[in-house]
Amino acid sequence: MDQTVRAGDCCPSKEASGDQYDLIVVGAGSAGFSASITAAEAGKRVALVGHGTIGGTCVNVGCVPSKAMIRAAEAVHGGASAARFPGIAASAHAVDWGAVVKGTGDLVAEMRRKKYVDLLPAYENVTYIDEGAARLVEGGVTVGGRVISAPRVLIATGSRPHMPAIDGIEDVAALDSWGLLTLPDRPDSLMVLGGGYIGCELAQMASRLGVKVTLVTRSRLLPGAEPEVAEALAQALIAEGIAVETGLAYTSVAQAAGGVTLTLDRDGKTEALTAERLVVTTGRVANSGNLGLEDLGIETDARGRVKVGPDMATSRPGVWAAGDVTDRDQFVYMAAYGAKVAINNALGLEPMRYDNAAMPWVVFTDPQVAGVGLSEAEASAAGHEVKTSVLTLDNVARAAAARDTRGVIKLVADARTDRLLGGQIAAPEGSDTIQTLAMALKFGMTARALGETIFPYLTTVEGLKLAAQTFDKDVAKLSCCAG
Repeated sequence: MDQTVRAGDCCPSKEASGDQYDLIVVGAGSAGFSASITAAEAGKRVALVGHGTIGGTCVNVGCVPSKAMIRAAEAVHGGASAARFPGIAASAHAVDWGAVVKGTGDLVAEMRRKKYVDLLPAYENVTYIDEGAARLVEGGVTVGGRVISAPRVLIATGSRPHMPAIDGIEDVAALDSWGLLTLPDRPDSLMVLGGGYIGCELAQMASRLGVKVTLVTRSRLLPGAEPEVAEALAQALIAEGIAVETGLAYTSVAQAAGGVTLTLDRDGKTEALTAERLVVTTGRVANSGNLGLEDLGIETDARGRVKVGPDMATSRPGVWAAGDVTDRDQFVYMAAYGAKVAINNALGLEPMRYDNAAMPWVVFTDPQVAGVGLSEAEASAAGHEVKTSVLTLDNVARAAAARDTRGVIKLVADARTDRLLGGQIAAPEGSDTIQTLAMALKFGMTARALGETIFPYLTTVEGLKLAAQTFDKDVAKLSCCAG
């Protein structure tokens, strides 16, 4: 799928007029803006065609609103959890759910304006077009009854929540993640369907804001995470009063007197769970329909995601794709990165290849779950002779001083070379800690080198050093700062 075009090849000049451009970007979210800005800074004339609300998923219905409400929930929970310190009594905070939702909406509007709408005037050679749905055609796209032409097109239309095929689900007014984040009144109880990162984050957020929550998933929480890490999170959620139901099959849902009833099968037995509202967080679907992809021979996978090569090129010459609409990583920062890769290759600026070998990821629960590189299972499948170390947080001084030893660190290394292959962490400050491990992987560090690196004492990140030392010694027998 490598179809790099060198700058100047068959390209209209910046002075081109009318509906002719150097590049058309379909989708005005993170990937779309990243692509448009990269091309504009290279002096190219860009048509940025809107697809949904400007700003895309992250700022409007994903990262920004969810993390804002998660932080609000953390503040509420902090009063209750303060009792873990001797001499400090727990305190309760009144929660006005509607006011929290409104404040979050205000923040979203501000961020959308600052980071998207207000940026457009700064790039004079980017024309924003929001005249209806776009469809790819030979030589460009059609939108609003007109044809916009360019030798290069980038698809960046994102994704939307997936609604599972469960009998009766269309009749119960199920909420998706955005529906919950904008719900004007707090429900007494919620049933969250799906144990991935969105389900876990929203379940804990709602519980801390005063909702009785049941988290339901077919396998286990965070099925892509290391079992030790996922179990640490599950135990933390259960300790907060969240009912975690795993290892089951969905049978049907129906409206009932008490709200919504989910009928399920577990170990051959039929059970029923009921809550006031049902929140569905069972993944996302690429926004690839109605774009005319099939007519142009642009390949998609079974989930509708556009197939791209390492240069982010599709199977159609002259068409690239980036972000959640593709078969690549579904993170906003990777969407922006993928778009930069695509445009650099499309315009012949700097040859780039999509590389996620040291890509960190985070689940914003408490404890936070974060990882980078290969899991133990992935490393084994890749042919490595694997060795692992597992360190519980009661071995980390920072956790002991904070009176919060929930969590675990797991490292994966090649047994023959000692080179680090990956790692995951569940810890209250796991999101900030993981970047150190990402840098270690990026530069090919060994477990021994990580264990010999100087780390500041009484930090969570010091746990990485201790976990690295755990490959060869019992760190419980070391004094403070030793080793």
